[in-house]
Amino acid sequence: MEYRKDDIVMLCIDDMGVDGEGIGKIDGFPFFVKDAVVGDRVEAKVVKVKRGYAYARLMRVIEPSPNRTEPKCPYHRQCGGCQIQALDYTAQLAYKENKVRNNLIRIGGFSGELLDQVMEPVVGMEEPFYYRNKAQFPIGVDREGRLVTGFYAGRTHSIIPNTDCALGVKENRVILEILLDYMKKYAVTAYNEKTGEGLVRHILIRKGFASGELMVCVVINGDRLPQEDRLVDALSTVKGMTSISVNVNKENTNVIMGKKCRTIWGQDTISDVLSGITFSISPLSFYQVNPVQTEKLYGIALDYAGLTGTETVWDLYCGIGTISLFMAKRARQVYGVEVVEQAIRDARSNAERNGIANAAFYVGKAEEVLPKLYEEAGICADVICVDPPRKGCDETCLETIVKMAPRRIVYVSCDSATLARDLKYLCAHGYELRRVRAVDMFPQTVSVETVCLLSNLRMG
Repeated sequence: MEYRKDDIVMLCIDDMGVDGEGIGKIDGFPFFVKDAVVGDRVEAKVVKVKRGYAYARLMRVIEPSPNRTEPKCPYHRQCGGCQIQALDYTAQLAYKENKVRNNLIRIGGFSGELLDQVMEPVVGMEEPFYYRNKAQFPIGVDREGRLVTGFYAGRTHSIIPNTDCALGVKENRVILEILLDYMKKYAVTAYNEKTGEGLVRHILIRKGFASGELMVCVVINGDRLPQEDRLVDALSTVKGMTSISVNVNKENTNVIMGKKCRTIWGQDTISDVLSGITFSISPLSFYQVNPVQTEKLYGIALDYAGLTGTETVWDLYCGIGTISLFMAKRARQVYGVEVVEQAIRDARSNAERNGIANAAFYVGKAEEVLPKLYEEAGICADVICVDPPRKGCDETCLETIVKMAPRRIVYVSCDSATLARDLKYLCAHGYELRRVRAVDMFPQTVSVETVCLLSNLRMG
């Protein structure tokens, strides 16, 4: 049968795609249905037909799946943030573990029998809500011209008004309401992406879960906020407020933050503590948004590294040195590499603040710094830890890792597809996959982190 746009179909959802869509088939022809979950029987409307598959919009759940649950957020279907909030949390964990497994088989070429031996149970959360210590809220106007803030609807830049996200901290709502009241009172305009006019673009809010310290950074299309002191007066009354700043971004870009920040009240940074290590966090710092799961994730990485106190460790894509400082507790020497200069400054400050003298940090691309220090300075590695961006490791970086021949490689990944690709390369060049564990850093979303241990076959 040939399907067309606006056709109504009845589907039994028996699988889920990598972006959280339910998948149902009619005579072998698959339909991808956003917001449907495994086990649902649904009525859906076809919105796009491709060769061999189609996309459809959920119209009605005829018979709910036993894995379906009532979402906490009333905007979950509109918002692009929580793709699988309607799925029971136990089922979410199973979905994510299976996502990692399938990518390792399909892309990495690993056998199911091997993965049965090396994959360990996924690490979930006791409370899979209110876990984000950072949120970035766009500011705009609705069709009636009223100021709004919230989150973008999926795959759009249309703002869904919502000051009380179920993934964020309770202070977000108070802070956003203060900002909106200030903007209304002093006629401060919202930025318009189409025209490039207007002042306030985004509001960045961060909280140190251990310290209780709060940071607010207002991203503006200009140099100053009108009546800054009035905004400071209101925000500084919020319990825990530690830093208020302005970030200047005058570029016609989708990038949220500009390069220049100016503190208008309080400190330049806030602090947080992970496993006894204190971190200083600026508006531009990279810092994991889920501190509860970060401790678990890096604890697993540290366990996989198998450090005894005699090893030299390289931490590639080290950010502000989080994993580096975890490793430094048990290693002889740690070297961190990161392309973002500000992050390396933060890493060095964090090492000094915590009295950690056996960690050194270098600015540059891992694929450039690593070969240079290995070939010119003769710095080798017993353990290499990599935590790359979503695109995975550069092949030059992987080649140098193989040349350095560390005894163990600990790979921390935010994308199991590129992880599988890189593991395939490493295992074709003398390494063996020994341990794999998924960690749910972002409940209610399709994202999943993975930690892997590879061992050098020549060293056992």
